Amino acid sequence: MFYVLTTRFEEWLDSIGLYRVVQVFTQLEFRALAAALFSFLFVIVFGPRMIAWLRRTKVGDNPEFYNAELNTLNQGKKDTPTMGGLLICASILASIVLFADLTSRYTHLSVMVLVWLALVGSFDDWLKLTAARRESGTREGLFAWEKLLFQLGCGALAAIFLYQAADPSQNPAAVSLNIPFQRTYLPEALNAVSLVEMNPSVFVLGGLVYVVIGMLAIAGTSNAVNIADGMDGLAAGTMAIACIVVMVLCFVAGRQDLAQHLLVPHVPGGRELTVVTGAMAGACLGFLWFNCNPARVFMGDTGSLALGGLLAYVVFAIRQEFLLPLIAGVFYLELGSTALQVGYFKLTRGKRIFRCAPIHHHFHLGGWSEGQVVVRFWIITAILGAIALVSIKLR
Repeated sequence: MFYVLTTRFEEWLDSIGLYRVVQVFTQLEFRALAAALFSFLFVIVFGPRMIAWLRRTKVGDNPEFYNAELNTLNQGKKDTPTMGGLLICASILASIVLFADLTSRYTHLSVMVLVWLALVGSFDDWLKLTAARRESGTREGLFAWEKLLFQLGCGALAAIFLYQAADPSQNPAAVSLNIPFQRTYLPEALNAVSLVEMNPSVFVLGGLVYVVIGMLAIAGTSNAVNIADGMDGLAAGTMAIACIVVMVLCFVAGRQDLAQHLLVPHVPGGRELTVVTGAMAGACLGFLWFNCNPARVFMGDTGSLALGGLLAYVVFAIRQEFLLPLIAGVFYLELGSTALQVGYFKLTRGKRIFRCAPIHHHFHLGGWSEGQVVVRFWIITAILGAIALVSIKLR
């Protein structure tokens, strides 16, 4: 909003001597950092009120791990308020409205993904948390296939409109397949004033393939973050680190000179996603204030589904989906460990690979304290993020 108002009334503001005061709202770097700070403060200020309201509403979690030892270790978490993701999503949405360019289709789609998946997660959380109040036999949460259907639908719609917004006829790099270590532009681009012709070996995605990749990335990452949300501070801290890494990638993708220099796809609309990821990072850090061990609130599916899907949307939009396994490596490790455990258990009729899945429970049962698991997973995420950033230079 501030960006739109400042640019639209630039002449009038300049005539009364105010433009030099508010022109910072036209600067991407300022808006991204302002969004991060605002979303952080939003969560800090409204967090206690939200937690108190959730307690009054008796929206508390009673985790069941189907493992006697884990249930004993986590018995102190009973009745901790959940659905704290409402606070995270509200802060991100408010930051986007205030600091992003509201005329950008990339911004519109960010809001769509955020709100869509937050609503799906909220409905799932509410069904689980109110099951005991309703008549016996009432379902507890959405069925897995229902949740997946909504996630795939969100991913498909976002990818369809994103393909149109990228305008492949004018900027094919914005829908190219950005294979690791492959140069998007020829080396001559390093010394060019304007954007040069793309590398002929770069594969430009057709609409159908583009949509399928985006749909799977958004749905898969949304589920991965949801599965990782099982320890105090694990999902929030890991997501904050991942968002900071993606914020840098968005800044590079949105700047023609930097994209040319690093030979990565230039996605003009990607610049506004720097503000979105800044808001996400700030919101997650603010939530971590209340979610660190011992947690006063959990984000629930409301936050985890929305954060995972939005992270994947942003990375996909700036054509860096091949870096998702690094940036979201811990989340995919959690998802993969669960899939392996379930598959192996069925194939061997009762045998297990891990003590318990997702894998953070495996380490917890192996003797690591909850704090050790969480902080070590943060460290791994930071290292993987650094590798992801370094890798874009290796072309």
